Amino acid sequence: MTQQLTDLFNRWEQVWHEGSFDLVPSCVTETYTRHDQKGDRTVSREAYAAEIAQMRQARPGIRIVVYDHSFSGDRAWYRFAFKWNDPQTGEAQSQAGLQLYRTVGGKLTETWLTLSPLGSAWPDTEAQASWTSPSPVK
Repeated sequence: MTQQLTDLFNRWEQVWHEGSFDLVPSCVTETYTRHDQKGDRTVSREAYAAEIAQMRQARPGIRIVVYDHSFSGDRAWYRFAFKWNDPQTGEAQSQAGLQLYRTVGGKLTETWLTLSPLGSAWPDTEAQASWTSPSPVK
């Protein structure tokens, strides 16, 4: 199961960082339940891909920097930060968060997300090289 989650999140990182939206069907079930700042909602995989595209457009060059993660059974959690430059000012921006995923059949089906305020960051100075590489946190 761990290799299946590693493969999934390697693809999911490509969706976010490279805009590889052709990988979305291999990453997300037909419907995706989200528990986040907008409340509890279920969206189609297409609608969620559109949300990601919109965020990438509003925050060009956005990166999701991972500081720690764990895979267990059909679950994964991440301690991460969004990092981008404001498109108007060029000023560096960040927002720290925690996210838990539940998977079915090797695809994302449900998530719980909590975000700290804009401008927040984790105190770590070293992040993981990729979303699935070993954590530098000891």
